[in-house]
Amino acid sequence: MKFLTDKLPETANAFADMRASLFKDSALDTKTKELIAVSSSVLMRCEKCVEIHSKRAKENGATEDEIAEAIAVSMFIAGGSQLHWTRKYDQIFESVNE
Repeated sequence: MKFLTDKLPETANAFADMRASLFKDSALDTKTKELIAVSSSVLMRCEKCVEIHSKRAKENGATEDEIAEAIAVSMFIAGGSQLHWTRKYDQIFESVNE
């Protein structure tokens, strides 16, 4: 985040403040929030984010099995999100066969 800190320090600080306000125990505990962050990072395809949030999840009590399940849920959602496209494929094949 050096670039952001150097060029837009107010924005960098706001981002850090947002993180600090979110990643603490409240309605959801920090471990759960980090597992959500792991899962979201997978869907965003951010390798660095997966690494960071997996480490933080472990630091907050998550097991490797819990992290693996969070990743697996993301993989399921990513795959399942493509199922609605099968209707579009049917339309494409119908128009090709006309």
